[in-house]
Amino acid sequence: MAEMLVRDRSPLTVDAGKRPSERTMEELLEAGVINLDKPMGPTSHQATAWVRDILQVEKIGHGGTLDPKVSGVLPVATGRAVRSLNLTLKADKEYICLMRLHRDKSEEAIRKVMATFVGRIYQTPPVRSAVKRQLRVRTIHELEVLEISGRDVLFRVDCDAGTYIRTLCVDIGDALAVGASMEDLRRTRSGNMTEDDAFTLQDIKDAYVGWKEDGNDAWLRRIVQPFEVLFEPLPKIIVKDSAVDAVCHGADLAAVGVHKVDASIERDMLVAFMTAKGEAIGVGTARMSAADMVSAKEGVAVSTDRVFMPAGTYPKMW
Repeated sequence: MAEMLVRDRSPLTVDAGKRPSERTMEELLEAGVINLDKPMGPTSHQATAWVRDILQVEKIGHGGTLDPKVSGVLPVATGRAVRSLNLTLKADKEYICLMRLHRDKSEEAIRKVMATFVGRIYQTPPVRSAVKRQLRVRTIHELEVLEISGRDVLFRVDCDAGTYIRTLCVDIGDALAVGASMEDLRRTRSGNMTEDDAFTLQDIKDAYVGWKEDGNDAWLRRIVQPFEVLFEPLPKIIVKDSAVDAVCHGADLAAVGVHKVDASIERDMLVAFMTAKGEAIGVGTARMSAADMVSAKEGVAVSTDRVFMPAGTYPKMW
């Protein structure tokens, strides 16, 4: 847990809100997140539609589209949580890729060239992509060769969101002067969601039936998580209960409305607003450092960018 600085050790509290762990199954479905293990074959849109039909929810969405031939981690959100999916689009990703070289090359040369792709790289999205084809910069944090068998190269890559692995394979092939193409791809992580914690469509169906027919929601609760999990990578500011509703109406957070703050926060950082009960309120941009937030007598601590908690969840006290 990140170190937190305390501004007010005895903030005014009110009888409102609810800890995410105490929400009913119906409340979780109104604003929940699922780590779906998307199979090869269907589009991300189709797989998400199947989840909607299984859970019988009206509003659903997914974060970080996977091509039909790609499997793995696909964040899916229900109800009010759909608006917060953009947080996953910015999160780092990890993939396991099988690349095939078009001509023979020594293992030593392959490893040497692939090592040069760690760091900042330039990419142009492929012709069949949903974004404008213009040169962009992305960072490869790690690129680990797992196995080489003839012309087949299996590797793991940890990279920025928006990195095209198909393009990465083509660029590696060009650098090796033999050509290369992506043969198979699986996303093993999106932000803090990993394949070890992902659930299949069949898992979701069985868990939902178990809840509806037997009244046992234990398995479905493991699958449908409170949407606060999307905010875990962000540094956090705990807002006083007395200031929550003002933020929900779009007001900036004044320093006097801060209860606790992550010590790592610096000016201009993207931060998450949370209640003392652990509920997500929204996100904003820090206008002070953490140290200033706990000492300032006046001024705006955080400018509010987006609000996800409905106004009226906490009483109006402003």
